[in-house]
Amino acid sequence: MANSFLALLSRDWLGVPVALVVVGVGGGLVGVGAAWAVALGGLALAGGVLLAVGAVRHVVLVAREARENPPPGRLVDVGGHRMHVLAEGEAGAGPTVVWMPGGHTPGEDFRELHTMLSARARSVLVDRLGTGWSDVGPFPRTTAAEAEELPAALAAAGERAPFVFVGHSFGGLLVANVARRRPELVAGLVLLDPTPLEVIAFAPAGGQLAAMRRGMLLAAVRQLFGAHRGPGRGRTGQLCAAASAFGELTPAGLARVGWETVVYDGDLGDLPLVLVIPRDLIGGEAVLAGARDAVEAERISRFYLRSRVRYLAASTASRLVHTPEGTGHDFPHEAPEFVVGVVGDLVRELRVISP
Repeated sequence: MANSFLALLSRDWLGVPVALVVVGVGGGLVGVGAAWAVALGGLALAGGVLLAVGAVRHVVLVAREARENPPPGRLVDVGGHRMHVLAEGEAGAGPTVVWMPGGHTPGEDFRELHTMLSARARSVLVDRLGTGWSDVGPFPRTTAAEAEELPAALAAAGERAPFVFVGHSFGGLLVANVARRRPELVAGLVLLDPTPLEVIAFAPAGGQLAAMRRGMLLAAVRQLFGAHRGPGRGRTGQLCAAASAFGELTPAGLARVGWETVVYDGDLGDLPLVLVIPRDLIGGEAVLAGARDAVEAERISRFYLRSRVRYLAASTASRLVHTPEGTGHDFPHEAPEFVVGVVGDLVRELRVISP
């Protein structure tokens, strides 16, 4: 039911018929003739007109944004939906690098990293369905579904394995799932502080992800009726897709999808895996805010720091790299040269050992 609602809410035109229904209700109340009905009807009519103006504004802004910002890459068909793939640079004798940003954000979020690397290797940005220039796609949005869609988009765009997948945070969870499902495509993984699902299942209750999801839904409704804050291109659909994807990031959600989504110890065999993480909780101090005392704060800190290294056990060929001092979870944006250097080093290693 929730995903059916999100699928409906993602339609950029939805605000127009909703506003017309409000106008119709207002007109019906005015027709009753009673003083209370006329008063309520007048309010409904005025509100409906305002909603209609905002809804039309949203549709116009989305169309204008699409005209003024055409996709820089290719739109390829994946299951009847279009996915955007931007590929640049020459692969040479090495693997192609595929980037996946964190959250449920478009590939464009890693444009700087992509541009830097494409000078020395083949580099690919993919907008997962519900982000960037890609279609919203079907609901629910899940890691398991996206782990099938990503390789399909690469194949449809003509990109050839082997690939080095680089994923940050939630994107790290996604590319680790791709590697588990399609090992024949993957030459190596670089996981940039990937989401450890133990944190979702067992961390102290904080409500941060739930609050983010509610914020996405409220923002989607505002967008639908023209209250835009930033670019208009597809924002309603993107917010709904993100809200759907984040639905599995709860203890109850993981109980439903854990077997399909968690990458367990040994799942990746001897795949070369580089885990890149900060040394401390810089930028993540909010997780300590609810601690009752210093003892619990120390336990929470230890839990988060040790959860960060869990992906090392997924492969027998894993290694750990720490980010520059003073950087936090958002280090791909704080230290892009460092990230490109780590990825470039792995690409060069794989070029040497490839047959």
